Amino acid sequence: MMTTSLDMQTLTTCVQTAALAPSLHNSQPWRFQIDGGTVEVFADRGRQLEVLDPSGRELLISVGAAVFTLRLAIGMQARTPQVIIFPDPARPELVARIRTSQVTTPSVQVRDLAAVISSRHTNRRPFMNAVVPADVMEQLCAAAAHEGATLTQAGAVTRDAIVGLAQTAEARLRAHGGYRAELGQWTQPRPHRRDGIPPTAYGPWDALEHLPLRDFGLVHPYPQRTAARFEAHPTIAVLATEGDTPAAWVRAGQALQRVLLTATRHHLATTPISQPVEIPAVRDLLTDPATGRTAQMIIRLGYAAPAAATPRRPLTDILESGQP
Repeated sequence: MMTTSLDMQTLTTCVQTAALAPSLHNSQPWRFQIDGGTVEVFADRGRQLEVLDPSGRELLISVGAAVFTLRLAIGMQARTPQVIIFPDPARPELVARIRTSQVTTPSVQVRDLAAVISSRHTNRRPFMNAVVPADVMEQLCAAAAHEGATLTQAGAVTRDAIVGLAQTAEARLRAHGGYRAELGQWTQPRPHRRDGIPPTAYGPWDALEHLPLRDFGLVHPYPQRTAARFEAHPTIAVLATEGDTPAAWVRAGQALQRVLLTATRHHLATTPISQPVEIPAVRDLLTDPATGRTAQMIIRLGYAAPAAATPRRPLTDILESGQP
């Protein structure tokens, strides 16, 4: 089998693509190093949200999403990425090491998913009252399974229960002394800011206060923001993993990005809803002890007008070459 590593310039382009992955509050908590034909992906603990994510679970989900996006980018360069998760126990911040030497032909699936990387944006707008087709849901569930996770669509009763849990979780978070301060940190307008949530991505108010989307205008109100009527019966799915370890969190992130890109390919809008899994007592209610499956993320799915993109950090902030 032919092997030849990708060059520095090509891998740099792959890293730029990987940085388009979703992350909590658009914190982009990752760093990359290129050494020969190998890319190492690190967790940037300086960007961890201490109030919402004291364990670093969502940080590693975000890094996992970047790892999956990097895999696609490398695959588009006719290479099979060889991934090792947590390759060095002495360096827990090193999340993944990816070698790029094995030559291959990009599959149709890799090409299809890679084609929509730049089109995937978290959508906080109202969705249409249209049902997500069953065959599309099957493909989303298969996408999660491909990465060792499960995606389960909530039935009517479970959906209403999850919405209620999300509302409870949002209320508890707002009661936390540091929540507003942390939210403000990631929504504070600054000239040339390349991270966080800009006002254009806040989304409108939910006029009926039914769907508990995170209110990014809570600290820095946006004058042009309007109220809107959101869908009464949202399509909601629960992404879960077997186990609840750092490796499972990285796996969840890869599964999440594969699901989001599969949804984007089918012209679906998506909103990861993390509040219910940010409160341990609420998250426990979404976990199935009989199967050992632990809820990692709630995803809202539907059809909507396109959402705005969020900014990305410059390459000089996230990429180093050679050994640290």
